[in-house]
Amino acid sequence: MLERFFDYKPEVLALDQKAMELCAPYFRQAEEVRDFNQLKMLRAFADNQMSATDMLGTTGYGLWDTGRAKLEQIFAQAMGCEDALVRSQFMSGTHTLAVALFGLLRAGDTLLAATGRPYDTLEGVIGIEGKGKGTGTLTDYGIQYEEVPLKEDFTPDYDAIAAAAPRAKVCHIQRSRGYMQRNAFDLETIRKLAQAARSTNPDIIVFVDNCYGEFTQTQEPCQVGADLIAGSFIKNPGGGIAPTGGYIAGRRDLVEQCAYRLNAPGLGKELGCTLDTPREMYMGFYYAPGVVCEAIKTAIYAQCLLELVGKKPVPRYCDDHNDIVTCFDAGTAEALVGFCRGIQAASPVDSYAAPEPCPEPGYTDEVIMASGSFTQGSTIELSCDGPMRAPYTCYLQGGLNFAASRAGVLLAIQNAYFAE
Repeated sequence: MLERFFDYKPEVLALDQKAMELCAPYFRQAEEVRDFNQLKMLRAFADNQMSATDMLGTTGYGLWDTGRAKLEQIFAQAMGCEDALVRSQFMSGTHTLAVALFGLLRAGDTLLAATGRPYDTLEGVIGIEGKGKGTGTLTDYGIQYEEVPLKEDFTPDYDAIAAAAPRAKVCHIQRSRGYMQRNAFDLETIRKLAQAARSTNPDIIVFVDNCYGEFTQTQEPCQVGADLIAGSFIKNPGGGIAPTGGYIAGRRDLVEQCAYRLNAPGLGKELGCTLDTPREMYMGFYYAPGVVCEAIKTAIYAQCLLELVGKKPVPRYCDDHNDIVTCFDAGTAEALVGFCRGIQAASPVDSYAAPEPCPEPGYTDEVIMASGSFTQGSTIELSCDGPMRAPYTCYLQGGLNFAASRAGVLLAIQNAYFAE
């Protein structure tokens, strides 16, 4: 069927057939997780008596917005949390994480990064090595920063975390890989990280950057020891439908502190109009478990194809999938560019565009990015990107539906490794 719509070479179609055979049992595992999470979602909607009128937006201050409050109750239940802050006013995952960090930390406090250097865009939020100095970083406000690097095998250094924890107020855990070649941390690892930090500091706040990890397992980090989680609604939990936004969820007192930072002291969760977004936020969240499953199936398929052409993706197609991201060394700048252009060419939006490397705010190197998405920057939709530095690592994520994503990944493989 694929060859009816795209011009694939015979040897590439043979790889596709082989990959589909190898991936079948792992697809079924992803579907089992989907089914559990979808029923959990349905239960949360029913328990909180979501109604048609909850999808009507508000303007101005947004006082007494019962639809907004209902969405946050549903979100908290589905994510296993006491409370949640789910708002369209969050502009990105980085903005959401920044609000959480500034909400939790005060002058003289210490932030401990327990899983190594955070994602590139957070370096300017924190003020690591002077980045963002003078723009209002955490370090500008007198907040200290410590970092425990991962071990050489990309596993956490639990002893070092326990030794550093007494000096810290917040323990930061990044679930996904950022621009590192490691698998995302599963919930058992997050449990051990929380236990290590609390073994020497029972009062430490365990904060998990949950971006890309939502609904990849049947539980979420607050159910295994995290106090607070945060993420973007144009990633997993928005289901490819939410047009913007993010969330912070966890302990009620901590969510309240973050709400004061998002709005203003004394106002907290009481303000924030929803305009025309509630229906898309509700619907996106409801469909998120199924969409995440499609993205995981896309990742499994891509990983299998990459192995068949001699690459070493992380994770492997037969490994556990704790986020929706696949990374691999493209080998050359040309292969990285070719792969991204293949993804773009099989996108529903801007398929005619040819991505080029360029500077991106918050990143050290030029980045090439393919994202033919309905929502700008949405990474639950099929996209890939990578920094233009050796070994030219490519990061592939998303996929709203597997049939279309399969076509895109196969075209990317052909573009990168079977070009004439």
